[in-house]
Amino acid sequence: MTARPRVLVVDDSAFVRTVLSRVLRASGAIDVVGTARDGADALEMIASLDPDIVTLDLTMPIVDGIGVLQALAGRSRPRVIVVSIFSIDSELGAEALALGAIDLIAKPTALASDLLNEIGDDLIAKILAVRSSADPIIGAALPSKQRIHRATLIMLGTSTGGPQALARLMSALPAELAAPLVMVLHIPAGYTHALAERLNKNSALHVVEATDGLELVPGLAVLARGGMHLRVERRGGALYSVVSPLPLQPFTPSVDELFVSGARAVGSGALGVVLTGMGDDGLVGSRAIAAAGGALLTEAAASCVVYGMPRCVEEAGIGAVSLPLDGMVKGIVDRV
Repeated sequence: MTARPRVLVVDDSAFVRTVLSRVLRASGAIDVVGTARDGADALEMIASLDPDIVTLDLTMPIVDGIGVLQALAGRSRPRVIVVSIFSIDSELGAEALALGAIDLIAKPTALASDLLNEIGDDLIAKILAVRSSADPIIGAALPSKQRIHRATLIMLGTSTGGPQALARLMSALPAELAAPLVMVLHIPAGYTHALAERLNKNSALHVVEATDGLELVPGLAVLARGGMHLRVERRGGALYSVVSPLPLQPFTPSVDELFVSGARAVGSGALGVVLTGMGDDGLVGSRAIAAAGGALLTEAAASCVVYGMPRCVEEAGIGAVSLPLDGMVKGIVDRV
């Protein structure tokens, strides 16, 4: 990808196309190479302009956003960031992620210019964070000098690019995984239930959206609810989920909140896994896991959509082991 990402804006609203294009150009760091009014128009412009990134509405005439993603299936570029009104159908957003969209941004239902400007800041940050990644390295072995911990709780955090990473990971983890798995993904509220159901259909593990007071047992994978923190609490000899919107954080759910609670609950039995994502959510929690004697795995740059969250943990010097996504299953299984 060039230093200035080349972006195609796709939306059936001329107003949205105009405002988003203006906001992106005003950043001074993004080239808007074109706009498209529907999916058919978008596919023609993708073929002719070869953009790095497409911002994609889902509900459009002729060919909708899902149709665009289906047509782009299997291609490494362009990266697609969905910008749509998700309150219409949360399953549609989950389907878009399953088809390869790397992130979701909720478009306001009242299309006032100031509201679009607000999501523009988030969109700019995501576009600038996304980069083209090399094909993942297959089957990397664990470093021989790494001390292997026996994990009793696996905690995972991810953001941009995370839905695809989770789909690949969950489809490969074995049913006999000997520790519960709890996961935080930065995603708009309202879409984690549909996403958990999709992950469950393709996983040997039982994947559910988090509910308060759920007992965490081996074979169970729990995805934090959008807009709610997920923590782990020990009560007697068992582990339970705690779901709460507080405290207010830049990200809710927060990877840090999950990791810190898990380190407190199981000590050296904690295994923290940080996958693709922008920002540094998870760094504070990873320090807590390391201080408790637990283990840390980070996704290697080669397979990340955005090498932000994993990089922060890896460069912190707290003993994290970096593995490509296709080596992550072995990394996890070897530690439980």
